[in-house]
Amino acid sequence: MLQTTFIILTLLTMFLLYRGTGKNKQVVFLIFFWQLIIGFLSFTEVFKNTPLLFPLAIVGTIIITVFCVSKLATEKLNTDYLLGIHMIRIPVELCLYQLFLDAQIPKIMTFSGYNFDILIGISALALVLYRFLKKKDISKRYFKTWNIIGILFLSSIVIIAILSAPLPIQQFAFDQPNIALLEFPYSMLPTCIVPIVFISHIMLLKKL
Repeated sequence: MLQTTFIILTLLTMFLLYRGTGKNKQVVFLIFFWQLIIGFLSFTEVFKNTPLLFPLAIVGTIIITVFCVSKLATEKLNTDYLLGIHMIRIPVELCLYQLFLDAQIPKIMTFSGYNFDILIGISALALVLYRFLKKKDISKRYFKTWNIIGILFLSSIVIIAILSAPLPIQQFAFDQPNIALLEFPYSMLPTCIVPIVFISHIMLLKKL
């Protein structure tokens, strides 16, 4: 059930990016194709058996993310759909908490630890409701601050996740390391959902 939920969340995130970027097929297709590769490698347990290969996947993800940002036009952006991407952070955080209960990630990667990402998800929902009910845009100063905080929160948990993984650079959670992200479909979190969230933040800031 948790795996199915995570796959649905991944597909939904890609759909929201597609709509939020003015239906940019090139960007979404590239991300989807990358996920087919990542999904195959994690499903066949390549990352689980050889964890040192996963950093290469992250490097590839960073390159693809930078390329995608360079291909997106700000005039075609849809703010509501891009904010919808951040609302996905709420169910994602609930999935992470369940993975912690299943002993697949450490507590510090959840909202009961040092992961405050769920607050950005909740605030994104509030922003969407504000735009819908008030029929007006959010203050540019507030919106810029919100995006910067969102990037900082996301960057923080990414660093924690990397340093909690069973890699030579591991610094945290030796008793319950981050092994879930090496497995299918959770490998799509750092290689798909997280990059799309970053893209959304960056494009929202560029639109300002």
